Amino acid sequence: MPRRRDRHGRGIRGPLASPNPLTGRPVPLARPSRVAFFNDCVTAAMSDIAAVAPDALQDVIVGVEDVPHLNVAWSGDRVPLSAALEPTRGRKAQIVIFERPLEHRAVSRSQLRALVHQTIVEQLSALTGRSIDELGGLEDWDD
Repeated sequence: MPRRRDRHGRGIRGPLASPNPLTGRPVPLARPSRVAFFNDCVTAAMSDIAAVAPDALQDVIVGVEDVPHLNVAWSGDRVPLSAALEPTRGRKAQIVIFERPLEHRAVSRSQLRALVHQTIVEQLSALTGRSIDELGGLEDWDD
């Protein structure tokens, strides 16, 4: 079994969890990556909406883009957080969430989770014509 890198005999660095029951060695704690956490936020928001209004997401595709493309038209000097595309004959309605602009607006991970939920609810409300309260309302931004 390969040994972990141990520079200058100092041992494993970083916070440790309880020992692995099989080996007895401490296990370093791993925090989810930025992308994995953002995807978890989107998944959690969609499951929260589905719990309140099960049929609201039925014909809507939710996708994540890193940043808006230059060919996406937006007005003013603010970068859009998301985009909603109406359904057409051969395509379902789509909501596109832009990861980096949302991350830059949030101060903490809990605020990012609330902002993602709020953004999806607002776009879904615009697409379906349902009220924001009917779709689960907006989450509180306070930490």
